[in-house]
Amino acid sequence: MPALISAEELRSLLATGHADVVLLDCGFDLADTAAGRRAFDAGHLPGAQYAHLDRDLSGVKTGRNGRHPLPPRDAFAAQVGRWGIGPATRVVTYDAQGGVYAARAWWLLHWLGHAKAAVLDGGVAAWRAAGGSLGTSAAASRPLPPYPAQPPLAMPTVDAEALLASLGRASGSGLGPGRWRVLDARSPERYRGETEPLDPVAGRIPGAINRFHRENLQGDGRFKAPPVLRAEFARLGIDGHTAATVVHQCGSGVTACHNLLAMVHAGLAGAALYPGSWSEWCADATRPVERG
Repeated sequence: MPALISAEELRSLLATGHADVVLLDCGFDLADTAAGRRAFDAGHLPGAQYAHLDRDLSGVKTGRNGRHPLPPRDAFAAQVGRWGIGPATRVVTYDAQGGVYAARAWWLLHWLGHAKAAVLDGGVAAWRAAGGSLGTSAAASRPLPPYPAQPPLAMPTVDAEALLASLGRASGSGLGPGRWRVLDARSPERYRGETEPLDPVAGRIPGAINRFHRENLQGDGRFKAPPVLRAEFARLGIDGHTAATVVHQCGSGVTACHNLLAMVHAGLAGAALYPGSWSEWCADATRPVERG
């Protein structure tokens, strides 16, 4: 499946009644972790199941591994099976927050080895604009065994130790720290260290450049066209030759997936994710911090 699916395409797919499709509602609010479930109960795409960022799309926090660490692969495989997802299942993830949390689920599914996953472009608003309805009925339960072990699908990760070790290297190619270009998806004021509403330390990883994830969207909440995104990433020095040198990060490894999704949509594949992101990086006072 392509990285994105339009509301019209999804309606057509569901109308056949023959496709094995699972819909995951990933709506969430970092300031009110129960808000996503309340919104789901009030109305969701027919047949959708709810995926909670903290419980389903993240692992256990230790205080030093970030606010949304990756779940263990076997635990996520079991959860994917409980959603009724097997290797032949087509999965569409969505939310009402610009695709931020849907992108996290999309990334995790590919990381698990499941290629048939896409994000609903424009989310709930696009679905309703296309004539789609919302319902409150629970999805029919059809759990499967844990998703069978597969190699990750071009979704590499980088850990804090590797990033830290890279800071002292000379790149020789104009890239960011070491051989990597670190792309920070947080808002500009958080990137500059002027404010930090979620983590105890303000600032950024030295050498990181800023690409606020909301810049990936048009005014209607859908992703910009691939040529537009390619041009915007090119202004950051990212193209088909350098995409594999990019490491995406944000506050906790969630909105970073939005930038990663935008790159894949633009035909710029191969970038990595730093799952712990700033919330993990700043938990160790010995790691360097840059501001301004």
